[in-house]
Amino acid sequence: MKVFHLITGAETGGSRAHLVSLLSQLPKEEVTLAVFEEGPLTKEARAAGISVRVYPQTSRYDTSVLRRVRSDLVKEGVDILHSHGPRANVLAQKVIKGTSVVWVTTLHSDPALDFMGGGIKGKVFSVLHQRALQKMDYYFAVSDSFRQILLRLGVADDKIKTVFNGIHYTEKLAEPIERDTLQLQKEDFVVAMVARLHPVKGHDVVMEAMEQLRDVPIHILWIGDGPAKEALEEKLSIKNLTNKIHMLGHRNDVPSLYAMSHVALLASLSESFPLALLEAANERRPIIATNVGGVRDLIQSNETGWVVPVGDASALARALRDAYEKRDKLPEMGEALYTHASSQFSLDRLVEETVTSYRQLITNRDA
Repeated sequence: MKVFHLITGAETGGSRAHLVSLLSQLPKEEVTLAVFEEGPLTKEARAAGISVRVYPQTSRYDTSVLRRVRSDLVKEGVDILHSHGPRANVLAQKVIKGTSVVWVTTLHSDPALDFMGGGIKGKVFSVLHQRALQKMDYYFAVSDSFRQILLRLGVADDKIKTVFNGIHYTEKLAEPIERDTLQLQKEDFVVAMVARLHPVKGHDVVMEAMEQLRDVPIHILWIGDGPAKEALEEKLSIKNLTNKIHMLGHRNDVPSLYAMSHVALLASLSESFPLALLEAANERRPIIATNVGGVRDLIQSNETGWVVPVGDASALARALRDAYEKRDKLPEMGEALYTHASSQFSLDRLVEETVTSYRQLITNRDA
């Protein structure tokens, strides 16, 4: 079995972590990570021993490299092209044409929101992506809600497999970051939010909530980079929140940041099943999250965290305040979350279900 995983390569969020985790567990001779540009993903993949193939584009709209991708698929006898993300999904249509390669995708995000804030170009690419999603041979949905999105797009139910994200869990906790390196005090209540800087991740809602909590010593760490960085920096300054919300950019020490925090935060308007939450669970940190994707499969409100309505800044502020007031109970909640997550959302299960589906798809093709 030979599988090409196609993705742009510039990803810094959940799809990057998902791919590195999954591919690092598969036989090295069977999988290739194909990208259009270098980035944190390619660096991490190589470090994990994953075979990486780069097809550099002269621009995001350069389709000339797709002939090379298609040629390699055919020449190397690739059985499955597994594309990830809207841009790769759209480009994969041209790659797959005229081949016998099985085309699958993992739906990591809501296609209706992928190009949120992208203007006319965003609307065009949103349409192109949704059309591409209707032409594939098989689909992995990382939550039941994303399965429903595919069904609404007209995808047949028997072509969709719900496979939750998973990670390897560890008994030993990460070493916490020293607070003074982030200009934080010992008494500060710290909330870690790992999310790409993009409108769909709900950073604006977090700012609204924090405006209601100026009297509480809560500090939020924004961990991640993305296209909304400059706009968010400006808004933080205007709202005078730079002393409450700290932009750390892309970090390679997320477990250690979770380890020095009291709770983790997800404020997204839409999600699949965020790996960042599983990483927080591994560090025994309770989670405050919006009711998106598979969040309710992970979090039991008031037992392992808080689930709040999407886009509701006041509800988010209440949850943050409640977490602060219950800070003595947070370690117990974190342990309960770890126990639940490690039994239900493992990397071993993700790998087993993915490989089983691959083999069945190849068998069906060759029958």
